[in-house]
Amino acid sequence: METKNVIAAISLSAAVIILYTLFFQPPVDPNKIKKNSIEKAKVVEDSEAPALDENENSSKLSRKEALTENERVEFENDNIFGSINVSAGATIDDLTFKQYNTKLGSNKKIVLLNPRKVENGYLIESGFVTNNKNIDVPNASTAWKVVGNKKLTKNNPIKLVWKNSQGIEFQKRISLDDQFLFTIKEKIINTSEKTYNFYSYGQIIRNQMPEISGFYILHEGLIATLDEELIEEDYDDIQEKKFSRNASKGWLGISDKYWITSIIPPRNKEFKTTFDYKNKFRANYISSDGIEAGPNDTVEEKIQIIVAAKRVETIDGYAEKLKIEKFDLVIDWGVLYFLTKPLFFAIDYFFKLLGNYGLAIIAVTICIRLVFFPLANFSFRSMAKMKMLQPEMQRLKELHKEDKMKLQQEMMALYKREKVNPMSGCLPILVQIPVFFALYKVLFVTIEMRHQPFFGWIKDLSDKDPTSIFNLFGLIPWDPPSFLIIGAWPIAMGISMWIQQKLNPAPPDPVQAKIFMFFPIFLTIILAPFPSGLVIYWTANNILTMAQQVIIMKRTTVKTT
Repeated sequence: METKNVIAAISLSAAVIILYTLFFQPPVDPNKIKKNSIEKAKVVEDSEAPALDENENSSKLSRKEALTENERVEFENDNIFGSINVSAGATIDDLTFKQYNTKLGSNKKIVLLNPRKVENGYLIESGFVTNNKNIDVPNASTAWKVVGNKKLTKNNPIKLVWKNSQGIEFQKRISLDDQFLFTIKEKIINTSEKTYNFYSYGQIIRNQMPEISGFYILHEGLIATLDEELIEEDYDDIQEKKFSRNASKGWLGISDKYWITSIIPPRNKEFKTTFDYKNKFRANYISSDGIEAGPNDTVEEKIQIIVAAKRVETIDGYAEKLKIEKFDLVIDWGVLYFLTKPLFFAIDYFFKLLGNYGLAIIAVTICIRLVFFPLANFSFRSMAKMKMLQPEMQRLKELHKEDKMKLQQEMMALYKREKVNPMSGCLPILVQIPVFFALYKVLFVTIEMRHQPFFGWIKDLSDKDPTSIFNLFGLIPWDPPSFLIIGAWPIAMGISMWIQQKLNPAPPDPVQAKIFMFFPIFLTIILAPFPSGLVIYWTANNILTMAQQVIIMKRTTVKTT
């Protein structure tokens, strides 16, 4: 019995410590550089993409000033709108999401991309470079000419043209689908009598590190899959040392919690990917093999750019439709991928059926209980017998208090006679921990849960319960500090946990009993800042567990001799 209680206490303590560490881990300090233990791959010494100009942002502009400084071509569909800076490199540096607000109750939309000269500049460039220093190629200051259509929409691509003095014309044909995909076909028309080699490149530039969640369970930073291997580099990793690797297929980008900016290089061609930092962050690719443009020759490359809200349906759709290897990993499903993604699809199914994510979470909780029903029945039956054996166990302790070996023999005989496994009470705890983590991950990383309401005061299931017992849930006109916000749902969870604890056999050791007595209070405080959807899951799970446990206890009888 003591062994069972100790193991249960250790399991719960470990879960609490891990959860506390994950949730209260302080945000990453962008000025603090940590050791990067990832092995760096061999760098291919090919032509480099245009280097970052460390002085180019010496004078900062407001976003409004930057957007009116140069000629632009606007783009728009049902999901995004923005503009392309055609007079400064044809960069995609202005993008806003139509369907996502910055905060609950606000009409201000999420702005992701910003012009280069804005403090939080965030933009995408693409084009060609060459080893021939006598050839002019377009760069970040090139003014492109717009030919034909003046606005980029789903059914209307745009064409940009620039000619150098050596008889070479560069063209860009940019198209936009109905969601988040830009397709850029870049063409070189060589009207000279000479042959030149060119290398295509694309890069994402971010002036500064954004505000991040700072949790170890979520990657925010530079990301890629190269030859099917997932590469995740934090911002502070890249500040210390750049990353470079060759690959024949894959994609690269910069990932936020809910948003992704990514480039898919030309298919079936070797390329080198580089993540680096020189006063700003850069995710870059450059073709390893150049393309040759002979006299009166025309060559073309195609790259794809996805700047998206990380909706599972959207991301999976692009991965399948465009055949992008492991593009679904832009959503950080984590090491419990085999649990987190199925849990998401289960919740999403019930959401479409019931119309409420909170009800969907409860429905999934019921399904989880049904899956583990036989295991829980075995465990609860054993625990019920253990509880009913308490008087007999106490009698044996009094009878053999001077002979520990005899007491142990008699206890083992009692367990064997009644077919009780004192360890079985730990099974529900051990089974629930990975499911709990997986569900927490789903609620934390998926944008589908963002700003989804439940009933009553829960307006956002991805955020904590906003009420607090310290102002009597809003009856007292006082806003308590954040660490005192312990809402109604966390308290309901704590009460359900306390009742459930009373149904279990009490630890014979007084110290253990006190530890277990404080667990509901401790977990209530720890879980109060967690997403309310997770707390609702835990509360519903406790209630279902208690119901099952009470039924088992009523059906369980023990005869002792």
